[in-house]
Amino acid sequence: MHLAYPVHLDKHPDAVIATFPDIPEALTDGETEDEALAEAKDCLVAALGGYVKAGRPIPAPSRGLGATEIALPELAAAKVALYEAARARQLDAPALAQRLGCSRRTARRLLDVDGRTRLADVEAALRSLGEPMPLGVGAV
Repeated sequence: MHLAYPVHLDKHPDAVIATFPDIPEALTDGETEDEALAEAKDCLVAALGGYVKAGRPIPAPSRGLGATEIALPELAAAKVALYEAARARQLDAPALAQRLGCSRRTARRLLDVDGRTRLADVEAALRSLGEPMPLGVGAV
């Protein structure tokens, strides 16, 4: 699993608009392309956090569009992978907590895409579900 999403940049006289074809809820802008791309990463994380909070499946990134891609930060990518693994097993946060032998609060933190959690803790949770870390995330 590699979590990098194509981003399209549309130049307008006053701004550059960044949109994600796979994540229509993610929309941001900047005065320059560089600024729009910098904002796009935070926007993508926030939008995927919304998918998790709503219990929706995470759309797979499109490939071969020839577009610039925005890779999720490693912690967010690991949390998205954990969410998808738990979702595939029909484990909500309380069931995940029971499976991992941790508190519900800890399980909710592990699934909070925007929240602070140690990467090692998310990696251990993925391992306990028999899932690999996303490509490019974790120790090499």
